[in-house]
Amino acid sequence: MKTTLVLVGKTEEKYLIEACGIYVDKLSHYIDFDMVVIPALKNTKALSPAMVKEKEGELILKQIQPADYVVLLDEKGAMLTSVEFSTFFQQRQLSSIKQLKFVIGGAYGFSADVYARKNQLLSLSKMTFSHQMVRLIFLEQLYRAQTILRNEPYHHI
Repeated sequence: MKTTLVLVGKTEEKYLIEACGIYVDKLSHYIDFDMVVIPALKNTKALSPAMVKEKEGELILKQIQPADYVVLLDEKGAMLTSVEFSTFFQQRQLSSIKQLKFVIGGAYGFSADVYARKNQLLSLSKMTFSHQMVRLIFLEQLYRAQTILRNEPYHHI
């Protein structure tokens, strides 16, 4: 199963770029993983938040194929412990899913069309994080899930 993280806008902060790179490298030893960065929209000052979500939604949906299992990282989603997330991941691996895509939207969230396409919503916390930070937090949790599944000492219960 190929796992992809689709996100809107490039990571800006140098320390986050570096940290995300570390986890992407670590993940490559465990799973077939890729990140797809959708360029941030330009000249959005004249657009309403709803219009920005719609335009970003169109770009997100271009990255999704009909057979993909799509998980939106969203504040309204289910909250899982790290162990529960590892089980969730393993269940997808054992199913017939060929592509598992996690999606981080833009600053205004997702359009109605993107919500309609999702298979599942997942929240990383009740707290709000910047979209830049969510990338790192998610990558760390995805890596942690791989170590849990292999009973490696990274995760201590």
